[in-house]
Amino acid sequence: MRSCYWPDARDNHGSYSGSAGGFIQFALSHFKTQPRNIHQLANIMIEFLGPAEAVVESYFTALQRGPHESGEMKQVLLCGRYCDLFQKREGEWRIAERTVVYDWIEEQRPPTSSETERFGLRQPIGATYPNDPVYELSKRRTPPKNHPKNPIASGEEEP
Repeated sequence: MRSCYWPDARDNHGSYSGSAGGFIQFALSHFKTQPRNIHQLANIMIEFLGPAEAVVESYFTALQRGPHESGEMKQVLLCGRYCDLFQKREGEWRIAERTVVYDWIEEQRPPTSSETERFGLRQPIGATYPNDPVYELSKRRTPPKNHPKNPIASGEEEP
């Protein structure tokens, strides 16, 4: 996640507004308590403002399920757009500013049956690090020499 943002980037995510680094820590703390999160991007529009700046709009759909402060399981469907200002610095494009625009929010009743019952023969079921099948595939990759370790892709906490 961190590699998407410039170190001085700002993020306005509705419930969080501040530095991009602060948002990343905020998001990672939520991932630890959420048993099921699905996040999809679509319909990405890029408009170049010049050779080193671009406005990017990306639609998202997010399903978030996890325990509420009361301990009760909650589930929320969110739809909206990331409105980003990308900047190119030293040949690399990253987010300099992000504002999340919410177009839809729906609190849903979480299913009471287990995921194994609901998914039936549709196996394997997606999981978090290191139990998702994608991590088995990524073990086949030989890391490039002299490439810094990516703590997000490895599932480790960021400093």
